[in-house]
Amino acid sequence: MKVLVVGGGGREHALCWKIASSPLVTRVLCAPGNLGTAEVAQNLAVAATDLDGIVRIAREHAVDLVVVGPEDPLVMGLADRLRAAGVVVFGPGAQGARLEGSKSFAKELLERHRIPTASSRRFDRAGLAKSYLESQQAWPLVIKADGLAAGKGVFICRDARQACSVVDALMEERRLGDAGAQILVEEFLEGQELSIQAITDGRTLLLLDPVVDHKQLEDGDRGPNTGGMGVVSPARWVSKRLLRQIEQRVLLPTLHALQIEGLDFRGVLYAGLMVTESGPRVLEFNCRFGDPETQVIVRRFGGDLVPYLLAAAEGKLDGLEAPPTGAEAALGVVVAAHGYPGEVRRGDTIGGLERAGKEEGVVVFQAGTRRAGEHLVTDGGRVLCVTAVGADMEEARVRAYAGVDRIVFDGKQCRRDIGMRPAQMR
Repeated sequence: MKVLVVGGGGREHALCWKIASSPLVTRVLCAPGNLGTAEVAQNLAVAATDLDGIVRIAREHAVDLVVVGPEDPLVMGLADRLRAAGVVVFGPGAQGARLEGSKSFAKELLERHRIPTASSRRFDRAGLAKSYLESQQAWPLVIKADGLAAGKGVFICRDARQACSVVDALMEERRLGDAGAQILVEEFLEGQELSIQAITDGRTLLLLDPVVDHKQLEDGDRGPNTGGMGVVSPARWVSKRLLRQIEQRVLLPTLHALQIEGLDFRGVLYAGLMVTESGPRVLEFNCRFGDPETQVIVRRFGGDLVPYLLAAAEGKLDGLEAPPTGAEAALGVVVAAHGYPGEVRRGDTIGGLERAGKEEGVVVFQAGTRRAGEHLVTDGGRVLCVTAVGADMEEARVRAYAGVDRIVFDGKQCRRDIGMRPAQMR
C-alpha cells in the first residue's frame, strides 16, 4: 500500500521512519517533508496547509492512507476534504479538531460532560480580563491563548501585574496573532504532568505508552515554555490503576461526549493531564500525535504501526489486538537553535549528525534543517530530536546524550536533565 504523511517536522520524520518499516507498505510519500523524511520517503513540494494540493496529490498518487501530522491542516478541515474525495485518512475532521483548535470549545465540552478539569473563565476583551485578574486573591493562575499557538500559548502567572502583562501581550499586542484574541484564565493545578495519547476510530481506544514531556527551555524546569525540549517513556510512576482511572474518567467519557455531540473523531485523542491528589484532570487536548512525543513513541511501539492507523481511519479498530511491548525505555532530547523559543537564528552549520546516528540505540529525527551547498544548516527552532532506547531509562539517557554530544553547531541549545527526575530513572 501507499501511505502519504502530511507535515514537515520531527514528528513526520518519525512517522515516515516507522511507516516505512511496515511490510504492508510499498511506498511512503511526505508533503512537504524535510531532509530526514527524504531518507525514508519521497518528498512532495506541497505545504501541509494547502488543502487543495494535498487532496490533489493523494488522488494523483492513488494513496491508500493519508496520515496527517500537524494540527493546523486538521483544524482547517483537511480530513473532511480528503474523505469527501474518497481518500482514507487518519485524523479527525474540523469539528473534532476543535478540541485542540479552541481551548474554549474543549473546556465547555469537558464541563458539559463533567469530565475533570481546572475551573476557568473565558474572556474576549482585555479590559474585562484584567479587571477579573486584579480582583483575584489566590495565585498563581494560568492564562491560555484560546487558539493554536504551537505549544507557546500557556502562561503561569504569579501575580496580577504579571497576568495583566500577559493579557496585553496576547489580546492587545497580538504577539500570538489571532490565537490570543480570546483567552482562558484557569485555576492552577498542582501535581505531576502526564501526556496520554490514544489511537481511536471514534468508538474504540488503543492507549499508547504514557509519555512525560519537558516543556521548559532550561534544566530544572526553568525558563520559558516551549513546544517541548525532551520526552521519556514510559512514565514509571504511572500505575495500572492510574491508567484505568485516566481511561475511565477522562478518555472514555470524552469519546462518549464526542459521540453524543455528533463529532466523528478518527485519529489521535491526546490528553495533557495533571495528576493531582484527587486524580487526573485535563489540562488540554490535542487532536494529533505529539511532537516530540511521537519520536519516542515510535521507538517503543512493538510491531507494525500501520494496521492500527488504517483500522482507526476505517472505523475497524475493535478488530485488532493490542500491539506487543517494544523497548523497555526510550528517551528523546531536543536540540534547538539559538534564540528558541523566541526569534530563531537560521543558517548555522551542523556537524556530527552521522556520527550521532551511529551511537548504539540512537536514531536522530530531523525537524528544522536544510541544505546550504554542501552543508546541513539550522532552519527552525527545534532542529533535531535525538532518541535512544535502552534496557532501562538510565541506559537510554546515556545513549541519547552520547548522540547529542556528537552534534555541533553555533548556538546549540539542549537540556541536560531529560530523564533525571527521580521517578523517571527507575
